[in-house]
Amino acid sequence: MPNKKIKILTISDHPLSPSGVGTQTKHVLEKLLNTGKYSVISLGGAVKHEKYQPQKTKEFEDDWIIFPVDGYGNQDLVRAMIRNHRPDMLWFMTDPRFFGWLWDIEDEIRAHIPMIYYHVWDNKPYPRFNKPLYESTDVVCTISKVTDDIVRTVAPDVECHRIPHVVDPEIFKKVPGDVVENFKKQAGFDDRFLIFWNSRNARRKMSGSLVFWFKDFLDEVGHDKARLLMHTDPKDVHGQDLEAIIRELGLTNGEVMFSLKKTPPQELNLFYNAADVTCGISDAEGFGLSTFESLSAETPIIVTMTGGLQEQVTDGENWFGVGIEPASKAIIGSQGVPFIYEDRINREDFLDALRKIYHSPPEERAEMGRKGREHIEKNYNFHSTLDRWDELLTDIHERCGSWQNRKGYNRWEMISL
Repeated sequence: MPNKKIKILTISDHPLSPSGVGTQTKHVLEKLLNTGKYSVISLGGAVKHEKYQPQKTKEFEDDWIIFPVDGYGNQDLVRAMIRNHRPDMLWFMTDPRFFGWLWDIEDEIRAHIPMIYYHVWDNKPYPRFNKPLYESTDVVCTISKVTDDIVRTVAPDVECHRIPHVVDPEIFKKVPGDVVENFKKQAGFDDRFLIFWNSRNARRKMSGSLVFWFKDFLDEVGHDKARLLMHTDPKDVHGQDLEAIIRELGLTNGEVMFSLKKTPPQELNLFYNAADVTCGISDAEGFGLSTFESLSAETPIIVTMTGGLQEQVTDGENWFGVGIEPASKAIIGSQGVPFIYEDRINREDFLDALRKIYHSPPEERAEMGRKGREHIEKNYNFHSTLDRWDELLTDIHERCGSWQNRKGYNRWEMISL
């Protein structure tokens, strides 16, 4: 009789959506499923669904069933999934703000199966208010050096593994120059210095500041010398009205272009190849996939030295673009997150970074990009990183068990008063 497959219940952004969380979930699950050792039930959230029927992929069929959900689901839905599908573990990913309701029933879940949390956190101060959440989880996996340090400091007794994000090097890579030139002609680009920005138009992404500061840069070098390409929704309700900004600044002659349609990864790679630099100047960023993809395509980056961005732009010795130290670290917060740093850069530091890249000889920019690709392949290798997920989840299944052979979890603890 063949060995029974390890069944995983996952909760995250919809794994077929283009978000960073969705993309990483897809990479992990496809790796696991391709081993033939696993089956997966996914609750796919964080997007608006047209239909809520269970979804399957042609490649994996019954081994991977995706249930579209609003938000990330709810307690009763998770209870039903665990009762009806009897998974061997629960794997969930994104910011902990969205999973308070899940940790509220951790005693119900962990009595049967282990909980593995792929943790996203952007910045210090150490969030000691997260300590009960970490300690209510069997294993915490962290996406960045910042997040890893936070978990190990706040909850040193919790099992913790740093498994960074990955990017597919067979998709995001340097392509021949004639292919790039043909793409630029089709896209309506000319020989202007091209700055690429690929992020959601949201407050923390600093999209409005980028456009204002870009205008100041054009006033220096000439409005026909550079172009800003923004792959985003200029009317996103969570961001600024970017079209109103470019009208206000008079950037209506092609200085700022928008890429509005959903773009497959192979075509997105051409944007990175066409660009001279990719910017990511968020005031908070767990990891930052757009700049990660850019380096894989050998295009240098300009980033804020915050969150996961700071470990992308340098390996401690070499630089693969320009990292901008925050000019201010304001403490912001909410009822759910009492405090966290918001890392803001200022105008002049950004302009200095842009000047440095703009005035660098093309061969110097190419060398930065080439070394950036080597950095990605060495420290964030696509295949070996995903292999770690397989090894870790297999190990957790063997150590912790599930249902009748659940090990390593007690519903009670003894406390001295």
